[in-house]
Amino acid sequence: MQTASIPEQSGPLRQPIVHRNDYTALPVPPLGGWEPSLSVSVVVPAHGGSEKLALVLASLAAQSYPAHLMEVVVVDDGSPEPLVLPRVRPENTRLVVSAEGGWGSAHAVNTGVGVSSGQVVLRLDADMLVYREHVESQMRWHHQADYTVVMGHKLFVDFDPSALVPEYVYEEVAAGRADRLFDRDSADPHWVERFIARTDRLRSAGHEGFKVYVGATGSLHRSLFDAAGGMAPELVLGGDSEFGHRLAQRGAVFVPDEDTSSWHLGRSQMQEQRNAGTRYRSPYVSNRVPDFHLRRKRPDRQWEVPLVDVVLDVAERTLEEVDTTASALLGGSTPDLRLWMVGSWSRLHDGRRSPLQEESLDLRLIHETFRGDPRVRFVEEPPETDPSVPFRLYMEAGPPTSSDALAELIRACDSSGAGLLCAPLPGALRAKEGVLRLERVAAFERARHLAPEAEGEKLDRLVEEVYGIHWTPATDIVVASGPEEAELEGVKGSSEEPEESVERLRARLEQATVRGDRMRRRAERAERKLRWFTPGLTRRILRRIAR
Repeated sequence: MQTASIPEQSGPLRQPIVHRNDYTALPVPPLGGWEPSLSVSVVVPAHGGSEKLALVLASLAAQSYPAHLMEVVVVDDGSPEPLVLPRVRPENTRLVVSAEGGWGSAHAVNTGVGVSSGQVVLRLDADMLVYREHVESQMRWHHQADYTVVMGHKLFVDFDPSALVPEYVYEEVAAGRADRLFDRDSADPHWVERFIARTDRLRSAGHEGFKVYVGATGSLHRSLFDAAGGMAPELVLGGDSEFGHRLAQRGAVFVPDEDTSSWHLGRSQMQEQRNAGTRYRSPYVSNRVPDFHLRRKRPDRQWEVPLVDVVLDVAERTLEEVDTTASALLGGSTPDLRLWMVGSWSRLHDGRRSPLQEESLDLRLIHETFRGDPRVRFVEEPPETDPSVPFRLYMEAGPPTSSDALAELIRACDSSGAGLLCAPLPGALRAKEGVLRLERVAAFERARHLAPEAEGEKLDRLVEEVYGIHWTPATDIVVASGPEEAELEGVKGSSEEPEESVERLRARLEQATVRGDRMRRRAERAERKLRWFTPGLTRRILRRIAR
């Protein structure tokens, strides 16, 4: 039967700091050895399958989590025969019809969350028979921090509708014998377990932790669900992966809860129709998840959600300077970007002016040069952070970047796991432009969540604590602006030129050294190739060189 609404959230949690995805900083209590206080709404989207649903609700009725803190909302997603609630069910259970204007699991989940009131939302598929401590085990984490996403453990088994009845399931689960309802040895684990094991139970997964968020059973704070925007109702398949990406971008920590388990009644769609399921999901998820593995097979394509937002300061810059930097970025090996040009565009007008001598001539020419590229945006101030885009690069126009500049920066950021990557430009100690700054949006979102008032250096320090900061020279990212001989000559200077600073000379020396090492490696590769194809000729040439 239906009871009164469960308690609403009383106030913010005191937040502990988790470094990347190492959730061991959260001291969860043992099962049965703590006193819960948070309310939870278990949302069950269902389309038909009343036999399975009856067993699922029976297992939920036997949960160890306090009944007065738990409600269950079953969402009928257009079942051929309207669902009815079975007799064996949690005391605070209600059945609602999926809202008009959509269909599918994601739409049904949004409907259920919208009519529920728990501080935590636990999504549970209608074919998941859970162990007695399933809800309690996940809720332990949410009492420690409000930015955790907890995924429940499950095993896939064949389902015979005549083999079990709700009353028996309730008794077995309540007695702690849910693990005996099926043969564990003949059950199939979920593929995510391999990834979980390979990453030290996700503790070393870093920014890739979200990839194992594939629904069925998982929970998060309502505030995090709302901040991420809820599930995407247009994704009738693949919505879990896309939602997991948006949760990660909001700074979430992903926790695999393996202290209890559940039985998935029947095989999943991806187990029985893997190729067809992958074919359908691929374009939908690729358009929205930059880190989706199938998307990486098409690096030449532009997608709805770009990999990186580049914020380029073009103020007081010439057309040639902006063209040098912007064209290199737009034509580079990572076209999957959005370029925000920050300048005083409101100064441009269509009134009479001197075409070749107006004060805003370069700004006008820049706008006309790039306005046809759909990836370019013209703004007066740096835009608000788009939480769906993984990276944000800040730089000033002028430096000519290499074709692989973005790829190299992102690779360095990912290999270090850093939340902020800083790359000083050659000669930056004397020049105003200074440092390329690549921000991992997920790291900054977590830092802002932990300390909403933090800005500037204080925010950077917090990012360093939650993800780390990595410094790397931009020597291989910025292309030399002139012939190598001119660069080397610049190191020596001349009597007519003012003496350069020690810092500037050191920067030039470092650049020349790196360039020399690169040329030496290139010569060694050429020598090996020559020796392979014409061994006799190689010896003669080398002998002549030695003379």
